[in-house]
Amino acid sequence: MTAFVLALDQGTTSSRAILFDEAARIVAVDQQEFPQHFPAPGRVEHDPEDLWRTTLETARAAIAKAGASAAQIAGIGIANQRETAIVWDRRTGRAIHPAIVWQDRRTADLCARLKAEGAEAAVTAKTGLILDPYFSATKIAWILANVPGARAAAEAGHLAFGTVDSWLLWRLTGGRVHATDVTNASRTLLYDIHAQDWDEGLLALFGIPRRMLPEVRDCAADFGACEAGLFGGAIAVRGIAGDQQAATMGQACFRPGMVKSTYGTGCFAVLNTGAEPVRSANRLLTTIAYRLDGRATYALEGSIFIAGAAVQWLRDGLKLIASAEESGQLAALADPEQEVVLVPAFTGLGAPHWDADARGALFGLTRATGPAEVARAALDAVCFQTRDLIEAMHRDWQGRGAETVLRVDGGMVASEWTMQRLADILDAPVDRPEILETTALGAAWLAGRSAGLWPDQDEFAARWRCERRFRPAMAEPVRARKVEAWRDAVRRTLRRDPSVPGAA
Repeated sequence: MTAFVLALDQGTTSSRAILFDEAARIVAVDQQEFPQHFPAPGRVEHDPEDLWRTTLETARAAIAKAGASAAQIAGIGIANQRETAIVWDRRTGRAIHPAIVWQDRRTADLCARLKAEGAEAAVTAKTGLILDPYFSATKIAWILANVPGARAAAEAGHLAFGTVDSWLLWRLTGGRVHATDVTNASRTLLYDIHAQDWDEGLLALFGIPRRMLPEVRDCAADFGACEAGLFGGAIAVRGIAGDQQAATMGQACFRPGMVKSTYGTGCFAVLNTGAEPVRSANRLLTTIAYRLDGRATYALEGSIFIAGAAVQWLRDGLKLIASAEESGQLAALADPEQEVVLVPAFTGLGAPHWDADARGALFGLTRATGPAEVARAALDAVCFQTRDLIEAMHRDWQGRGAETVLRVDGGMVASEWTMQRLADILDAPVDRPEILETTALGAAWLAGRSAGLWPDQDEFAARWRCERRFRPAMAEPVRARKVEAWRDAVRRTLRRDPSVPGAA
């Protein structure tokens, strides 16, 4: 009987299910977009029922396309948008408020107050993170403070918190399992990445009862079995990882010094630092890359809030393109003499700047500026932000052999123009893998490894294949001029003191 692994990749704008066979080949795919809700400026929400419905429907569709049965599926692996927070009532299984998405900035004032009170140093020492609305804890605190009766229900043990993986796992198992993996836990501002446990001091700081939180397990672990009625038979859930950590594993970045960058709604670069956490001096995040067999591997991460979302803005906001695929074609037509720069701070700026109050701006406009120049500026912004992250990583990883080759994945990497531009701006090779669905592949590998169907790290890494390497071709004076124009634009956009490290 052919054995399959089912990967559930629940992202910011769509849910995707991919069925892989024993040789890690894609057999069937299904994907659905779901609505984005923007109830007020700076606020981003999802309906948790949309996340569950689209995940369930895409999983069923992928299984049907492959003509597979539940008995043929060795395990399910889940990858998810990470810091998005959901709080639900254990008694009903229904969320008490829309999911507050990782992009949401409603808790910026709370973060600023805690910083002013001197709390950030202790938070960073324990979690490797900074005080920013990006992470889950202040979202949970907001829900408890603003949903009538939520605080009392939480104290009574009736409410459960989860990142999206926990929400899906709860639904898949019919409410029997409330758990998460270490990578998602490490993005909440509540988990001590050194002690490997929820921290009582952090829970007190944010006013969150411990009994709301899920059990934390390894990335490859027994997460229970889904309800038999969902797919015609029970299937074991054997792996969970946050999307960026899943992509790190899918890209086989198992060796310290290897770095990957994923281009989806946002952009996330992750540098494997091995068994020891590296404290960043450049406002990067110290996080857990994965934990297997009880042993944690750490990483430095830089998070960019707007990457593919800028292309969506070109399409849906400005109506400059009809599809995302047209962005590179339009950018290629831009006048090379115009230096139009977009700083896409639509929801603030992420690493290494971390300015929640910054807002997007276009610089260098002239009467000759048209759609092509704006499209190029949007794609250039992704490349410049990646350069900022890689430079910060190299400073933190000084002398330890960080690799100069960048492995890339995500929807944007299909654009030849964008990937060549990325190599040019970075002045470094960019490797695009044969399998672009690396987030799903990483989740599948966890489940397949757990089931004994797929190989260990070394053999899996040996199977990784590069589809194309993009090499830098831009003249150094041109690159230097463009980088300086970007840095000047960022300085003009930042609301906070640009003398803070990482601001320029």
